[in-house]
Amino acid sequence: MKPLIKLHTTEKALTGQKLNKYVFKVDSDINKISIAGEIKKQYKVKPLSVNVINVPRKSKKIGKTQGFRPGYKKAVVSLAPGQTIEIK
Repeated sequence: MKPLIKLHTTEKALTGQKLNKYVFKVDSDINKISIAGEIKKQYKVKPLSVNVINVPRKSKKIGKTQGFRPGYKKAVVSLAPGQTIEIK
């Protein structure tokens, strides 16, 4: 079973941690309330707000073969002041 929430660590995502915002790759069927609940359960922190972004799939062409890179959903979670999430 794949996890519902996985920490998304890119250079742009890591710069948002100074503002106490963390980016997660989430399952495409999950909503904001469920994301906040999972963050609270997994990381033992209190999320203040959750913003969701749907990243669309993109077409890729390799030689004569054309396909698609899959899209995904990501969530930007703002935490209460003084709380952090450990990055492993």
